[in-house]
Amino acid sequence: MAKISQLARNDKRAKLIEKYAKKRAELKAAGDSAGLQMLPKNSSPSRYKNRCAITGRSNGYLRDFGLSRIKFRELANEGKVPGVRKSSW
Repeated sequence: MAKISQLARNDKRAKLIEKYAKKRAELKAAGDSAGLQMLPKNSSPSRYKNRCAITGRSNGYLRDFGLSRIKFRELANEGKVPGVRKSSW
């Protein structure tokens, strides 16, 4: 489980990204790099980190499912992920 402070920081970034998305798009379209510099650093979408919805783990994240590889494997083996089953050939 990730530290609570890391999860809270990531949530804060997500809120800032949403808040400044429109203004950031306008400034980018106008080519105003000085205006972009004035926005908070954490309002940049590239600073957001994808994390597992259950554990908060950042490494081994599977975008299609929103889970880390470890939790995905556990849930898939239990049959709790729709449309996924163990393959064998």
